This record gives sequence, C-alpha cells and structure tokens, in this order.
Amino acid sequence: MIKVILFGGGNVATHLANEFLQNKEIKLIQMYNRNISKIKHFKSKTLITNNLENILDADIYIISISDNAVADFSSKLILKNKLVVHTSGTISLNELKSISNKGVFYPLQTFSKNKKLQFDNIPICIEAEHEKDLILLKKLANYITKEYYHLNSEQRESLHIAAVFVNNFINHLYHIGHTICNEANIPFNILKPLIKETASKITTLNPIDAQTGPAVRKDTKTIHKHLEKLSNINQEIYTLLSNSIKNTHGEKL
Repeated sequence: MIKVILFGGGNVATHLANEFLQNKEIKLIQMYNRNISKIKHFKSKTLITNNLENILDADIYIISISDNAVADFSSKLILKNKLVVHTSGTISLNELKSISNKGVFYPLQTFSKNKKLQFDNIPICIEAEHEKDLILLKKLANYITKEYYHLNSEQRESLHIAAVFVNNFINHLYHIGHTICNEANIPFNILKPLIKETASKITTLNPIDAQTGPAVRKDTKTIHKHLEKLSNINQEIYTLLSNSIKNTHGEKL
C-alpha cells in the first residue's frame, strides 16, 4: 500500500483525494490546505491540517496548488529523502524547491469540483529524478488509470500547450457559440449533436482530415456574410481561425 499526503484543496486535489480514498492500494493519510475550510469535507475520511509542522510520514507527498505558488510552498517543506511531486502540466521538475527527491504526477484532464470523473482512462504523466522514485510513481499511476506516460518537463510543457488549444480554447469557442445562439433566440442544445460528432471524429481521423467548413472549402461568400453579422472581437477570432485553416489547407483569405 502506498501512503500519500496531498497538499491543496482545489479541483485537482479534490478529485485525486476522492480517487485515492476509494482505492484499496492507496492510503491517503493526510490532507493539508492553508485554508482548512476548503478541505473540511474530508475530515471524516482522512486527517486534515493547515499546519506544516503537523505533516506525517508518507511515501509520496503531492503538491496540487496553483503553479505560481509551487516553488515558494515547496521550499517550506523539510522532507529530506522523501518523494515530493507536483501535479502541474506546465512547470518543470526543478520548480520544486524542497529538500527532497523531486517528481511530477500530472493528470491530463479538465477538472471541475462538481463533475465526477472516471480516472481509469485519464492519462497520468510522470517524471522523477531517480529511477526508484519513477518506479513508485508508475505504481501509483497504475492503481488509478490504464494510461500513464513518462515525459520530461519539456515534453510535458508542450503537451500542456496542446491541451490548452484542444480544451480551454475550444470551451471558449463553445461560449461564443452559446452567446450567438442566445442573441438569436436559438436553444444551444441544437448544437450539441454536432459538438459530439466533431469530438468523436478525431478518434478515427486525424484532425487535418476531419476539417470541414467554409474556410477549408474556400467559400469566401459565406465567410464574408458571417463576418458582417459578428461583433468586432468575434470578427477577429473568426478571421484568425479561418486564416489558420486556409493556411493549413492552402491559400489565405
């Protein structure tokens, strides 16, 4: 059994805590958060604290806080010869400043506190300074998912950039589409089958082969009609994306 301590009370920490608590091979022995009220709902399931002096002995210490805070927070941990990891997709292994062995345990998924997830298909990206620690992280990952990848810090940063494009930016485009529908008194639900099919297609096709729409068809008449109906900022976004599609598949608008 792997003994784990989690630092953090945000979305990722909450999902990891819930997953660890239901896994018989993992013992979540303690959670820490500076604002203890954010983790009080775990009080009946594990020990909680907001005092670093009360941190117990564990096999892996997981820091799951904002990227900007990882370096400063980790520097306060006195955990010599212990494995301390962070869960960030974008910061390097060396951002950990604790007196400890360093590693990364990065689950590649979008996390919202009130949206349940099945971890068995969530990729976990791992990295460690020492082989024995890498073996331990592989073991931890294996307990909760079918997919894990050994990536270095540079690879993980590239992956995180890709994830921002396919998740965060896409979700913002959903918001723009939702707004356009609302303004025209159209239910957004009409678009949901299209959204599902678009996402489904890339499980069998490369994105470049799945591309459709007026930009790839060079349908300039339709593009200009769309631009006339859009506000200034959405015109810029529409033009930028259309030009990117045209550049990928041929000529520019």
